[in-house]
Amino acid sequence: MKRKIVFIFLLAVLFADAAYSQCSMCKKMATDATENNDTSIGEQLNSGIIYLLVIPYIILFLLFRKKIKSFWQEFKSAGR
Repeated sequence: MKRKIVFIFLLAVLFADAAYSQCSMCKKMATDATENNDTSIGEQLNSGIIYLLVIPYIILFLLFRKKIKSFWQEFKSAGR
């Protein structure tokens, strides 16, 4: 298990630069929008960021819903 965590950490460190470079279009759009005082582009970027943030959590919830449900049931029964 430790090897798996170390491997994932190393991958994240090695590919962090590539992940950062993917935001160049968003950065350009945001800077252009602030120069032109256009707020609609900023709102759209914020909506896109929220969308990209929520989707993985929904997928994880769907994959692990049985474990989550059993955890909450155990948590409730331990509190009594």
